[in-house]
Amino acid sequence: MIFSLDVFELGLTGWQVVAAFFIHNLPSLILAIVLWISWKYEIVGGVVFIIAGVAHMIFLLVRADVEPWYISFLISLIIDVPAYLIGVLFLIGWFKKKEQWKPTEF
Repeated sequence: MIFSLDVFELGLTGWQVVAAFFIHNLPSLILAIVLWISWKYEIVGGVVFIIAGVAHMIFLLVRADVEPWYISFLISLIIDVPAYLIGVLFLIGWFKKKEQWKPTEF
């Protein structure tokens, strides 16, 4: 959200600022909606956050304008490792909930 505050310095009209602010915050809004859905269905959060981390890493490596490539890789880890961690934690919660409802055998 803080990175989208630069739209106020572009000299845009009011509605253009609103549109630019929305576009800058669209990925955050999508992940917030996924987080809200994931509170009920942990498997969704696990899969989506891991895919989002992988997609972000691929995007940064493909469009790497930083040389050498491993600098872009290390920079992407700062953002992607928390996404992987969130995804893994949702998957752990999903597996634990699934085991909890497994019938016990006598």
